Amino acid sequence: MTTAPQRPLPQLTAQNEFFWTAGADGRLRIQHCCACAELIHPPQPVCRYCRGTEMGVREVSGHAILIGFTRNERFGLPGLPPPYVVGQVALVEDPRIRLTTTVVGGAPDDLELGMLMEVRFEQHDDVWLPLFQPVAEQPEPAPLPRDEIEPGRYADHVRPRATATKFEDRVALTGIGMSDLGRRLMVPPLQLTVQACEQAVADAGLTMADIDGLSTYPGGGNLGGMGEGGVTALESALGLHPTWYNGGMETFGPGGSVIAAMLAVAGGLARHVLCFRTVWEATHNELVRSGSVTPPGAGPRTTSWQLPFGAVSAAHTLAQNAQRHFHRYGTTRETLGWIALNQRANAELNPTAVYRSPLTMEDYLSARPVTSPFGLYDCDVPCDGAVAVIVSAVETVPDLATPPVYVEAVGTQILERLDWDQSTLAHEPQVLGQSAHLWSRTDLRPEDVDVAELYDGFSFNCLSWIEALGFCGIGESKDFLDGGKNIARDGILPLNTHGGQLSHGRTHGMGLLHEAIVQLRGRGGPRQVPGARVAVTSSGGLTPSGVLLLRSDR
Repeated sequence: MTTAPQRPLPQLTAQNEFFWTAGADGRLRIQHCCACAELIHPPQPVCRYCRGTEMGVREVSGHAILIGFTRNERFGLPGLPPPYVVGQVALVEDPRIRLTTTVVGGAPDDLELGMLMEVRFEQHDDVWLPLFQPVAEQPEPAPLPRDEIEPGRYADHVRPRATATKFEDRVALTGIGMSDLGRRLMVPPLQLTVQACEQAVADAGLTMADIDGLSTYPGGGNLGGMGEGGVTALESALGLHPTWYNGGMETFGPGGSVIAAMLAVAGGLARHVLCFRTVWEATHNELVRSGSVTPPGAGPRTTSWQLPFGAVSAAHTLAQNAQRHFHRYGTTRETLGWIALNQRANAELNPTAVYRSPLTMEDYLSARPVTSPFGLYDCDVPCDGAVAVIVSAVETVPDLATPPVYVEAVGTQILERLDWDQSTLAHEPQVLGQSAHLWSRTDLRPEDVDVAELYDGFSFNCLSWIEALGFCGIGESKDFLDGGKNIARDGILPLNTHGGQLSHGRTHGMGLLHEAIVQLRGRGGPRQVPGARVAVTSSGGLTPSGVLLLRSDR
C-alpha cells in the first residue's frame, strides 16, 4: 500500500511537547512564567520579561485575532499542495503572543485583518497542529496590536557610542570582484568563489600572499545552494595562511562578514581581509529537480515553528508585513511595483543583470501570483554567482592600485525580536533599529546620501529600508515612490542602480555592496550616478540585518 505524502511535522522535545500535543483534549496551551505570570512563546528556559527560570504551562481560550494572512499560490509541500492560506494570529489573552498557523474554514476573500479566530486542531500522527478558523459570530474587527517600540521612536532606544573614536575610520574597502553570474551555470560553486576572489585581489593591486584574513557568510555546511563550503573550502583551494578568519550564519548576511573583517583589521589581527559570498541556488534547484542531490533538512521532522503550517519561504512572512503596511498606511501593490520597475530600468543598462527586458506596470500587476500580495516581480531572482570585497587597513591605502572607499558608519543594533513571526508588524523586521543605530554613528544625514543600494530580496524589503533610513517618513512611501521619479537614477534617491536583486540577481546583499563601491568610484558606466560621494547599502532580512554608510574622497 502506498502511503500518502505527509506535511512536515514538528520534532517533539521535552520543552515543546505540551504545545504540539495539547489538541489531544482540544485545549490550546502556552508556556508561562511562574514568577511574573507572563505568557512566553516560543517556549524558553527563561522569561524575557523578568528573567525568571521557573516555567509552567497555562491553558488559554483558543481565541485569537487575525493579524496577517497570505494566500500561497506558488510553494508546495508534501501533503500540503497550494493554494492554502498562511496566517498569523495574536492571542486575545496577550496580543504579544503570536502563532503562525494555517487558516482554514472560510474563503480567503472573506478574511479580514482583526477578525476573531478560534483554534481547530488537526491530528497528524502524534502531533495536533493548531489551525485557526473565523468564529461564526464576528464582532467588529479589532485593531492590530502595537509593536513593542513605535516605528518612529527607535532612535530613543539606541545605545550611545561606546567610544569617541570609530573603528570605521581605521579601514578602507580596496578591492572588489564578481564572478560570472547567471541562471543555472552548472559549474561548481567554489569555481565561482575563486573567480570573484582573484578579481578582487587584482583590483586592489594585491597578491594572494598579501591576504591575511578571510571572512564569509554563511560558512560551511550543506546549505542548499547558499554557499561554496566557506573558509575551509577557499583556504584549501588557494593555499592561503590567514592570521584571522570568520564564517557563520548568525550575522546579517555578507554585510555582517564585512563588519567582522573591519573589526579584525581595526584590531590589528589582519591587514587585508578577503570577504566573499557565493550563491548557486539556480543550479542547486535544478539538481534537486533532477534527483541528483537531496535538499538539506529533508528529514521526517522539523524544529521550525512555521514550516508545519506551510510557511516555507521568507515570502510568507514578508507578505504579511506588507499586507499590514497596506492596511495601516494605505500602501498599494502599485507602490511596490514602482520599486520593481525602477530595478528593471537600471538592469537594462547593466550587461551582467539576469533580467534586462523592459517591464511595465501592467506586466507587474498581471504577473503570476506567488503569495498575496506578492507576484512574480516582487521576488528576487535565484542565480549562480560570487562577489568578493577586500577590507584593508587604512594605512595601506597609499600603496594600493584603486581609489579606496571608506566606511563612514555601520548600523547593527538589534532592537526588535528576532523570531520572524514575533517581530515588527508593518515593516520588515530588523530594519528600524539598525537604521537608527547607523545615524547615531555619523554627522551625515539622509539628505547627504547620493545613492542607495538597499536589500530587495522582495520589493517590500526595499520599501521598509527607505522608510527606516529616513528617506521619507514612516508610512509615507506611497507618496514618495509614486511614479518612480524619486528613486530613478536622476531622482533624489537613486536606488539599486545595478538592477537590485529583483532584476540583477540574488547575490544576497553582497552585490549591493559591490555596486555601492562601483558607484563611489565613478565606474558605473551608463548607469553611473553623477558625482556620487556617499552611498548607503544594507543586507540581511528578517534574520539580523545591518546597514553600512560609505563615502568616497575622490
